[in-house]
Amino acid sequence: MLDVRRLRLLRELARRGTIAAVAEALAFSPSAVSQQLGVLEREAGLPLLERTGRRVRLTPAGEDLVRHAEAVLERLEQAEADLAGARSGLAGALRVGSFPTATRAIVPAALVTLARRHPRLEPMISETDPAAVAHALRAGDLDVALVHEYDFVPAQREPGLTTEPLYGEAMFLAAPAAPAAPAAPAAPAAPAGTPQEAGRDQGAVLRTHAETPWITATPGTLCHAMTVRACQAAGFTPRVRHQVDEFATVLALVAAGQGVAVVPQLGITGADHAVGLTRLLMERRTQLAFRSGAGAHPAVAAFGAALRAAVPPELASPRAEA
Repeated sequence: MLDVRRLRLLRELARRGTIAAVAEALAFSPSAVSQQLGVLEREAGLPLLERTGRRVRLTPAGEDLVRHAEAVLERLEQAEADLAGARSGLAGALRVGSFPTATRAIVPAALVTLARRHPRLEPMISETDPAAVAHALRAGDLDVALVHEYDFVPAQREPGLTTEPLYGEAMFLAAPAAPAAPAAPAAPAAPAGTPQEAGRDQGAVLRTHAETPWITATPGTLCHAMTVRACQAAGFTPRVRHQVDEFATVLALVAAGQGVAVVPQLGITGADHAVGLTRLLMERRTQLAFRSGAGAHPAVAAFGAALRAAVPPELASPRAEA
């Protein structure tokens, strides 16, 4: 009989690529991971791994077993959800991953609703970059998480995970506000800090700042990739001066004349009067992510319902995938 814990290790090896990465993620020693995978091979009765120097890759039989492991783990999540639904009332810890703007603007109201409806449930929030969520969910470090994607950085399908749409946000180019124009018969310009429309040619708006210093998120984040790819689609590579993840700090640097940046709708709250905002044609879409099969778990479902009730009405429904 195949051991489900060893199947989980094989699945993690398929996703993470090295035994060392699996060991670090699951708090095992590399030798323990290797030993357990060796036992799994003996249980299976044929080789599952090919070792080439220090690296390991799955054999065709190993890849096939990973597909079965995904189905087995999903059914186990469904079983846990059914058992939780049979109990009376929700209680215990719910480990939630969230990114900073959602943590500030959406999550607090959701927690208030959740506490009122399920006072014995204990949600535990951890700020987690969306790029790290898949591993954290599969490793069991999180039960549910908020993730996002951009038009220029679409989410990759993650085996073993399911997502549900929550809301969409407009994106804005933040630049130092232009000096006030002298009085003229024409209608006055909108005050600084008031979003303006980019019109149809987003690329032209971005190219205006092709020679301007840019402020991006740190490399490896989806936000950083979004800015770089949007600029490249407009025909240039941004000259990055500052790398900052917190949007409030990004806007403060823009106000100080340190560069320009692309910021989502929830990130422009309280923008300084010295920052000019131009709405772009891009969008950021936020989803709720959880392990496949866990969507019916009462705690996950309750948190999702509380989040949807907390989404501000000015946020758009996320666009459907093409």
